[in-house]
Amino acid sequence: MTELIHGDRTHEDYCTAIEAATARLVALVEEADPAAPVPTCPGWTIAKLVKHVGITQRWAEHLVRTRAPERLGARDVPMDRLGEGDDPAAWLAAGTARLLATLRATAPETPLWSWGGDRHARFWSRRMLHELLVHLADAELALGREPGIDAGSAIDGVDEFLGNLPYAAEWAERVGRLSGDGETLHLHATDAEGEWMITLRPTGFTWERGHGKGAVAVRGIASDLLLLVYGRLRPDAGRFEIFGDDRLLAHWLENSAI
Repeated sequence: MTELIHGDRTHEDYCTAIEAATARLVALVEEADPAAPVPTCPGWTIAKLVKHVGITQRWAEHLVRTRAPERLGARDVPMDRLGEGDDPAAWLAAGTARLLATLRATAPETPLWSWGGDRHARFWSRRMLHELLVHLADAELALGREPGIDAGSAIDGVDEFLGNLPYAAEWAERVGRLSGDGETLHLHATDAEGEWMITLRPTGFTWERGHGKGAVAVRGIASDLLLLVYGRLRPDAGRFEIFGDDRLLAHWLENSAI
């Protein structure tokens, strides 16, 4: 029986989605000016975005292939880095091909290190998809395009973000500030079945899928909500309906940025 990783999605489903999203990013990189700025990643250019995605994928591929039992930084992993005169689109595509070959050759339940709560290979197929989708959206926005994240992937991405966020406190100190006295945030997708209730508690935050009345509520299409939680869209971008305590929302967005 094929193992489901999240909802009705399998390890292979994530691999297939990575393949499709990479093809879109490669096509954008082929036509873009490498020096074009990426406004959603201040200080980045298209060239820097390509390097980041390519290095991250090569790092993850090494972790999965070697069944890494503990953390290794990207600087500790041998890899072919983008050099002067290299074709960035081809370099990006080559790294993704190796990542996918390794993921597909690895059983999703294979134990190995991850920075999240799921210490198995399946963490990385899911993580690499959402890492890629957000950076694909960065490139699309930089080139004046509308991000093309389907609602199902966006909803899964919000779930993944919230599930991994507590573990990010190890390297993102501000995540530790996401506590409170029971204040609640409600995110509501308007184009698909996706609602989340987030509660700030003295020891941190908890979350669950479902409807509820929050101290602040945000309504928008699923892809916009994903880009909001990742800091790619601002609450005042004209794409959301916001009700309630906007200061609470600002506090959440400031300290959940990873």
